[in-house]
Amino acid sequence: MTRIQANLVLLLAAAIWGGGFVAQSTAMEVMAPFWFVSVRFMVATFVILPFALAETSRATRPLTRPERASFTGVGIALLGGATVQQAGLLTTTVTNASFLTGLYVVLVPVISLALFRRAPHWIVWPAALTALGGIYLLSGGDLAALTGGDLLVMICALFWSMQIILAGHAVRATGRPLTLCAWQFAVTALGSAVIAAVTEPFHVEALRQAYLEILYAGTLASGLAFVLQVVGQRHTPAPQAAIFLSSEALFGALFGALLLGESLPVSGYAGCALLFAAVVAVELVPLWARRRTIAARLAEGTP
Repeated sequence: MTRIQANLVLLLAAAIWGGGFVAQSTAMEVMAPFWFVSVRFMVATFVILPFALAETSRATRPLTRPERASFTGVGIALLGGATVQQAGLLTTTVTNASFLTGLYVVLVPVISLALFRRAPHWIVWPAALTALGGIYLLSGGDLAALTGGDLLVMICALFWSMQIILAGHAVRATGRPLTLCAWQFAVTALGSAVIAAVTEPFHVEALRQAYLEILYAGTLASGLAFVLQVVGQRHTPAPQAAIFLSSEALFGALFGALLLGESLPVSGYAGCALLFAAVVAVELVPLWARRRTIAARLAEGTP
């Protein structure tokens, strides 16, 4: 898979996650948030498990203990991101949450540099800030007074950053994207079920009323989209992947307008333009730089 193909795969994952905002929004009308997270990832686990087992049967060696530990670490990061975000949404606004969650586009290159000493291409830094500005405008460009929920959502952005970084590292080290997905889904489903059992009542009727949202979130927004994420990250560095994945805010606004009748202010369209510019810059600037380098070497007669 080429870098361009991998980036298109990441964009598709972001588009599916954008549609997941609609499913999650409507499901919360009848279902408790932590139970929704648990059931969603339980469905995702069963959807991916047969493919993960087939991948395991074709593997030339079993996973080592450190590799299994790294898969569990990805699952814990996903669990933290999914549950802390839900807890934050109880005491903050959707506008604040959508902007603060998008902090991961800046956190990913910073954490990657700190943990792995991997400096991203220079275009990632201005593109990350551009994408963050786009998310801010897309969320309405008007943050209310910060609350305890805002702090939780900022912690959530840290968890999402770690999930993106650790998933990319684990899948490149093992070449087992489907196994990684099944593993992180199972960890998230089990962990959120424990939290839900302690904090929320469970109603079978809620499952019946929200079954369409559960199926979408479990099969597509979780099962398919996270597989696309880890497959794409085999060929795209985490800082660049974060830029492409951040376009989920753009797709969320699009699906909200199409399916829920929501409308964007002028600032929202400006935010869409900034996000699109960030994605295009991250894709084209390194490509142009490589072509210029090749052309210069050919002109000098350097092989």
